[in-house]
Amino acid sequence: MRQFFFRRFSFRAFSLPALSLHAPSRASLAVLLLLAAAAPLLSGCIGVAVGGAAAGGVAAAEERGIKNAGNDKGIQLLIDDQYVKHYQYLIRKVTVTVYEGRVLLTGVVGTEFSRDEATRLAWAASDRINEVINELQVDANDSLLDSASDTWISSQLRFKIATDEKIVDINYNIDTVNGIVYLIGLAQSEDELTRVTDYARTIKGVKKVISHVWLKTDPRRKPV
Repeated sequence: MRQFFFRRFSFRAFSLPALSLHAPSRASLAVLLLLAAAAPLLSGCIGVAVGGAAAGGVAAAEERGIKNAGNDKGIQLLIDDQYVKHYQYLIRKVTVTVYEGRVLLTGVVGTEFSRDEATRLAWAASDRINEVINELQVDANDSLLDSASDTWISSQLRFKIATDEKIVDINYNIDTVNGIVYLIGLAQSEDELTRVTDYARTIKGVKKVISHVWLKTDPRRKPV
């Protein structure tokens, strides 16, 4: 029987784009909240169907669209599988975020070897990967993470951009590790991206903001 491993806690699981307050997701917010409230009553195929529909609605609202969101999720699962099969330590230490075939690795590992293996195994997972961005921090005491503070920072940033009508927050993925905020996604304009990074820099406890966000007009994009 396959064993299961739990990743390092990341706010990303609680910062779903479905919580966006802006068009086109604002109109569906009430529906999603009702679905969340009804979740305990759903089971089996009905629950899966509703969850899939909600996820599909979120993906459709994103700049990358449903097809790319699905492709990215598939790549993430393939990378997870590589880690489980070949280096199980990484599944607990590395957060894998994929956006239009661009893989962002965040977290803390104990050695440079582990950092390099995370990149190697990610590339080996799929030929649909366009880029692997390794932002893993190396620290011999890799278990000493201030997860509570990192989660608070991510939640504060998500709230700030979700309540700014000049930002389409659904297009941004956020992860915070030891006070460093990592961003990946698509921005509507330079001004929007500047607003996002400025919000991040003003949050207490943030040491640095590292952005891998591209403009939606960037010629380097390779959507499927």
